[in-house]
Amino acid sequence: MELPFAESWKIKMVEPIRKSTRQEREQWLKEAHYNVFQLKSEQVYIDLITDSGTGAMSDRQWAAMMLGDESYAGASSFFNLKEVITRLTGFEYVIPTHQGRAAENVLFSYLVHDGDIVPGNSHFDTTKGHIEGRKAIALDCTIDEAKNTQLEIPFKGNVDPVKLEKALQEHGDRIPFIIVTITNNTAGGQPVSMQNLREVRALADKYNKPVLFDSARFAENAYFIKMREDGYSGKTIKEITKEMFDLADGMTMSAKKDGIVNMGGFIATRKKDWYEGAKGFCVQYEGYLTYGGMNGRDMNALATGLDENTEFDNLETRIRQVEYLAKKLDEYGIPYQRPAGGHAIFVDATKVLTHVPKNEFPAQTLTVELYLEAGIRGCEIGYILADRDPVTRENRFTGLDLLRLAIPRRVYTDNHMNVIAVALKNVFDRRESITNGVRITWEAPLMRHFTVQLERTELLSFS
Repeated sequence: MELPFAESWKIKMVEPIRKSTRQEREQWLKEAHYNVFQLKSEQVYIDLITDSGTGAMSDRQWAAMMLGDESYAGASSFFNLKEVITRLTGFEYVIPTHQGRAAENVLFSYLVHDGDIVPGNSHFDTTKGHIEGRKAIALDCTIDEAKNTQLEIPFKGNVDPVKLEKALQEHGDRIPFIIVTITNNTAGGQPVSMQNLREVRALADKYNKPVLFDSARFAENAYFIKMREDGYSGKTIKEITKEMFDLADGMTMSAKKDGIVNMGGFIATRKKDWYEGAKGFCVQYEGYLTYGGMNGRDMNALATGLDENTEFDNLETRIRQVEYLAKKLDEYGIPYQRPAGGHAIFVDATKVLTHVPKNEFPAQTLTVELYLEAGIRGCEIGYILADRDPVTRENRFTGLDLLRLAIPRRVYTDNHMNVIAVALKNVFDRRESITNGVRITWEAPLMRHFTVQLERTELLSFS
């Protein structure tokens, strides 16, 4: 008999979590203006708001922290980190930052200007915010199949080469670079194939444009290439990673995801002019070039985490837990972005809450309902996150409206996945009675979903 699958690690330390009552959750959510970002962590039973900075570090990472060099300039911890990054990616120039959005801020301060157009595959919120905040345009060139949540294709995060070439032909002089997000978070944690990365590279070379990877979950993308793309099953994750980055000119990285650290990020590139142009902004916004917003101990932990998480066993354990939750939702008939993504399940809120109009934000309403049901905190990736059109100031309702359930790495067990699935089923079973959503009472002009204040359009009664 074949042995069942089990985690590739064992537990050394635990943190208690507490349950709450429905009455408590109703009060807490009202005080938080129906924005789950505003809840206190102790008010949450199972926290799936993000997989960013919420993973459990390994014993090797904790040991590495004890050897952190906190020198202001020239710290050995920086050179440890740089060596790992260069070995994995081939990029010679490295600038550490305190997290991914800081890497974008530093690099985009040099690269993005008023009137620019930056094509890519479903720019994530901070990426789009840093582009639009500079009065530039983030142009989505994702394949159309990504909008059909029930369609199963292996690389749903791909860039559409036809859309990209059209953009390059029409706006070539205004395009400073092409950005590819691996994996494509906004489209549901969907991977990008190696073939598609080659197609993007070929177009970039044809039109003489550099390519930047938003690389927060590059290791998960490499895993999917190994498992789904012809010719890669026999290659290691590290070999696939190197091949991916050979097709790019640089990367920004939120290391809080696939680096499995609580805080950290970096820019890495083979282009000396990018490095020279960005490093002044690093000193201005982050810190000196050999720490750039990170402690020495955190750089050591990140170097170890990057090395660990580009091994197959670690990634397999992580992604198979996401697949486990997906199978439970399949049993209950709950629609999500298929196939299951690398870091999260993205529930299709418009297919669940069919009676909630789009201007009352179905995915945010579903986020609220799941928290009220069981104290589970997810995150809206949809109409609120999309922000308003920077020109018309109208809400953007053209994309997907999803509830993201992001699974922290090495934190929860499959028993927690069972609780999540049943709680979501309970909401799904009473979906016909949910006919009202939420409305915005206050919002920031950019990246509003973090701080938006909401109210229920009508208080509902539940049986």
